[in-house]
Amino acid sequence: MRIRKYGAIDIGSNAMRLLISNVIEHDTEINFNKVSLVRLPVRLGQEAFTSRSISRETLERLIDGMQAFKYVLKVHGIDDYKAFATSAMRELIDSTEVISGILARTGIEIEIINGQREADLIFKAHLKNTLDECVNYIYVDVGGGSVEISIFSKGKVASRQSFKVGTIRLLNDMVTRKKWNEMKDWVKEKTRKLEHVEMIGSGGNINKVYKLLGKVRPQPVLYNEMRTIKKQIKEMSFDERIQKFRLNSDRADVINPALDIYSSIMKWSDSSILHVPQLGLADGIINMMYEKDISREKKESVSVG
Repeated sequence: MRIRKYGAIDIGSNAMRLLISNVIEHDTEINFNKVSLVRLPVRLGQEAFTSRSISRETLERLIDGMQAFKYVLKVHGIDDYKAFATSAMRELIDSTEVISGILARTGIEIEIINGQREADLIFKAHLKNTLDECVNYIYVDVGGGSVEISIFSKGKVASRQSFKVGTIRLLNDMVTRKKWNEMKDWVKEKTRKLEHVEMIGSGGNINKVYKLLGKVRPQPVLYNEMRTIKKQIKEMSFDERIQKFRLNSDRADVINPALDIYSSIMKWSDSSILHVPQLGLADGIINMMYEKDISREKKESVSVG
């Protein structure tokens, strides 16, 4: 048996996360076991999407968070790690300077990735092994700054698109009716000829909704269940959401626009079932590092032989 330990840092629009995972190889069996998940409420998107810059205070909080992650990685004695940033960091005019400053202060190098690569990494985090080739899927990842949508037919990607319609943008009234309708029209056009479309949801908000509904994997969420909890949450005040559902303050405000997005796309695509695999970008990063190590070791083995 061999155990590899990896760390994955995901710097998103609403929070930053560090996932530590063990990849356990035993004979032909491979298991990905989550050891630790640390989430810090550093909301870059609030400033990045409105002014395309972040304040000194926010930058210091980001650096403090990265320093904390650095020490957690050290304590775990990981074999390798990667740090990726998404939508909010892409919006910054001075993103290169911000990343250089973080590297100088923490020694952690951050790579900014686009929406398509983000979706690819999440999909490869074992989602590809669970798709039924007889079913058409619409995969939806809702973040603070963007919504990544992929259409799968016969087990392969048929279409994909990124829309700047994230939860923080909606919360700050930054999404025009035109942008919303562009997403609506795209989904309807790409799914209208497909029979039996099922949705796969990714993102912190849908993971939280899944737990609130008392679901256990692999139980799906039904469209009527989504409508019910959406109505319930919408009618609550910010404080009531925190008290009744025990939501963090940085989740209580964005969960409502997230539900608007998921339920709308279910309606547009005529999907009655929503699968929630509870996998995110960090899981995809772990999977990517493991696959690269395996590929490198195979090449080294061939060259030696």
